[in-house]
Amino acid sequence: MALKVKLTKSYAGASEDMLATIRGLGLKKFGDERLLKDTPAIRGMAFKVKHLVSSETVSTEAPAPKRRKPRKIALRDRARAHQAKQGKA
Repeated sequence: MALKVKLTKSYAGASEDMLATIRGLGLKKFGDERLLKDTPAIRGMAFKVKHLVSSETVSTEAPAPKRRKPRKIALRDRARAHQAKQGKA
């Protein structure tokens, strides 16, 4: 089970904790839609900003979140790849 959450109204003028909740749900722009795992925490976040979002339960599974490298490591890897490319040319 998953919860489909869509930002349906503007969050202009919303309080800081509501903005943090919207960011925590992964919504950035008006009309953004996310498929999230149906947990009590996610349901609570959607309830807190229920006047700004629409949510519905869907039968499909939510995709697993992608793991990202820390910024420092990603920059290091990019620099190494760039140096290797410059060395070959």
